[in-house]
Amino acid sequence: MALLEILKYPDPRLRTVAQPVNKVSDATRSLIDDMFETMYSAPGIGLAATQVDVHERVLVLDITEDKSAPMVFINPEILASEGTISGDEGCLSVPEIYEAIDRAENIRVKALDRDGKEFELEVDGLLSVCIQHEMDHLEGKLFVDYLSALKRSRLKKRMEKERKRNQEEAGNVRAI
Repeated sequence: MALLEILKYPDPRLRTVAQPVNKVSDATRSLIDDMFETMYSAPGIGLAATQVDVHERVLVLDITEDKSAPMVFINPEILASEGTISGDEGCLSVPEIYEAIDRAENIRVKALDRDGKEFELEVDGLLSVCIQHEMDHLEGKLFVDYLSALKRSRLKKRMEKERKRNQEEAGNVRAI
């Protein structure tokens, strides 16, 4: 297993629409294992393949505090949704930013598991929000897209400034 680099907003690769997985293979399962390791290390509760620059329809989730319920969704589709829930969302690709976002409270989702077997789940609350958030990534969409243009512009400038500062600091470090 390996830690993968998580792309940071406003990296344009985050806007890539992921392609369906045609066959769940050993390479797919290896990607899933690496994604879990990366997500847990970050730490986070969800990660889409797009966020690690792999543009396949794969996402991993674990909303438990003790990392006891890892879930895999390959080629996920929302079949039904109802209700509205609003809450602060954050994102590993937009670190340290949290904003209130409205999502469907209840969803029914269909996907493949890590072995390629199809399943359906009805979920609500945090799990519903996480699935929708990660599925947005597969469509090249980020939670900041739900914000006003002004908030999004300020956030983008802030993230670009931080990225530039980090690059400059890295350039000032010399090996001995």
